[in-house]
Amino acid sequence: MHEFALLRDLFILIAVAIPAVALAQRINIPSIVAFLVTGIAIGPSGLGLISRSDEVVLLAEVGVVLLLFEIGLEVSLGQIVRSRTIILLGGLGQVALTFVAVAGIAAATGMPQNQAIVFGCMIAVSSTAIVLKSYQDRGELDTPQGRISLGVLLFQDFMIVPMIVVVQLLGSGDLSGALRPLIGLGVLVIIVPVGFRVVPGLLDRIPDIRGNELFTLTIGFLGLGMAFLTASLGLSLAVGAFIAGLVISESKYGAQAMSDVLPFRALFSSVFFTSVGMLLDLGFVATHLPLVIGVTVAVVAGKAVIIVGVVTLLLKRPMFNAILTGVSLAQVGEFAFVLAAVATGAGLLPPSDYQLFLAVTVFSMVATPFLFQIARPMAGRAVGLNEAALQSLDDRPGVSDLKNHAIIVGYGMSGRHLAQVLKAASLKHIVLETNGLVADSARQEGESVLYGDGTRPEVLLKAGIRQARVFVMNISSPIDERRGIAVARQLNPNVKILVRTRMVSAIADLKEAGADDVVVEEYEAALELFQRVLRHYRIPLNTIGTEMDAVRAEHYGLLRGVPKDILRLDQLRFLGIHHALELFEVESGSTAETESVVDLDLRSKTGATVVAVVRQGQPYYDINSDFRFEREDTVVVVGPSPALVKVREVFCNNPVD
Repeated sequence: MHEFALLRDLFILIAVAIPAVALAQRINIPSIVAFLVTGIAIGPSGLGLISRSDEVVLLAEVGVVLLLFEIGLEVSLGQIVRSRTIILLGGLGQVALTFVAVAGIAAATGMPQNQAIVFGCMIAVSSTAIVLKSYQDRGELDTPQGRISLGVLLFQDFMIVPMIVVVQLLGSGDLSGALRPLIGLGVLVIIVPVGFRVVPGLLDRIPDIRGNELFTLTIGFLGLGMAFLTASLGLSLAVGAFIAGLVISESKYGAQAMSDVLPFRALFSSVFFTSVGMLLDLGFVATHLPLVIGVTVAVVAGKAVIIVGVVTLLLKRPMFNAILTGVSLAQVGEFAFVLAAVATGAGLLPPSDYQLFLAVTVFSMVATPFLFQIARPMAGRAVGLNEAALQSLDDRPGVSDLKNHAIIVGYGMSGRHLAQVLKAASLKHIVLETNGLVADSARQEGESVLYGDGTRPEVLLKAGIRQARVFVMNISSPIDERRGIAVARQLNPNVKILVRTRMVSAIADLKEAGADDVVVEEYEAALELFQRVLRHYRIPLNTIGTEMDAVRAEHYGLLRGVPKDILRLDQLRFLGIHHALELFEVESGSTAETESVVDLDLRSKTGATVVAVVRQGQPYYDINSDFRFEREDTVVVVGPSPALVKVREVFCNNPVD
């Protein structure tokens, strides 16, 4: 059964994690804590359901690769460029100060210098996986503290390679072995820019991405391939997975890639965080509990204070955001395990110190979600903000600059026409399209296009569904229509949802799913013809509109042969008084030119009445004795048919019956 060991371990991990997460959600505890506790329970020092250390390490590596790939998809290169000052200044300041403080304190307690340096490197890094996931779950990744944390974390991640080199040199003194990661980093600097150019072209060869297995396979290949490449170059698997996610996120298919990967977010998280918990030795913790708690508190408090100082003094940011950033980055990170493994192999980290480090790391990780929950009120009290001021503090910008816009799902013929009309009316809108060729065509036409499946919440959030006014499903797929409506309604209860469908039988289901209006193609064509016919009968526009709304309200029952009582179409014939109204243009040389209504005395001579005159596009309704007709005036006259014949003789130069 050894060949099924990994599958068995994954099965056990997930089987135990399910009730643990369910319980955590029930008592309002973050799921990360449930995963860590699950790992402690099933690990070698717990129930021993997974007992081999090599299997635990393998699960941890798989988990961090998957998790960092997903986080890379969430982060954009634009965020990194905007955060370059934070990365260079804030990241360098945090890592340097934390390293100096930890190494100095460790050396002062009698720890050997090389070992103190190792601890300084390990404690200096924070958990990219936990911090970014916590910000994602809270919708705060694009807040000031979210951007600062991201910049600092990126710098920490980039520093892992130099730290590995330093640790290897301290342990073995073998310069050639230590230089391998640096050479790998140099190769990576060359490969990554190439990836930003090659990957979009590769994905362009998959024109229809919605529900396409080839697209999902390609995404997985790129993620795992980059992870394997970086590991081969002497770097970590996780660094490659993160870079792969970042490269894909910058392509026009980033939103769809995210929607394909995110359904597995819980699986990624469970594998990584549970495997971290399995590394902990409960026996060591029980024996040294006061030491573990004391060191954990010192590490968390010390890192938080250092980061607050860096953010306020070096980055010149408000204390409120500095405290939130300091609390979020106060734990020890997953890349510290990489450093610990290298240090242990080099003989720099005795087993007791390694277990102390593991315990402090796990305890700080467990504490992080709870610290996130209390950070905001704590920061508010620290800067003197009362509850009302804290709630009104707007540090959560929307995911999209679009507001009050329309989202059009599908760029077929009707979608294209709708987009053209909205553009002509200067109304903001964005198109979601899964066919690469169609989307490229729309982009060339000047449309704002997002590649992605409009039934997926991740894609809709990126399109700004929470800020949208109108959501239009235009894909003619009953299953996708219902799914898209349900997701859009869940994400924005106030959005107006319109659906175009070909099936009358789907109307009730679409309405039940949350659609406000349902348009049936063939029946709308019939209604348009009917509406135009009524116009020729001079039926008032408001009456026509009322009747058309009534036909739609009873789900096209009239056209299906089952009209309801709300219709009164049989009464429209009494409104057909088109013979009583006529428009005349004042011709040059006619009797009416330059004359007034009083002079013409139309009412007594013809029996008709002038109700309005349109002159150069401007209507006039107050036709008094001072008003005189001019050539090319359009005169609106009402009266019986014989009267209108007489009026024609007044306004026309050569009246013709």
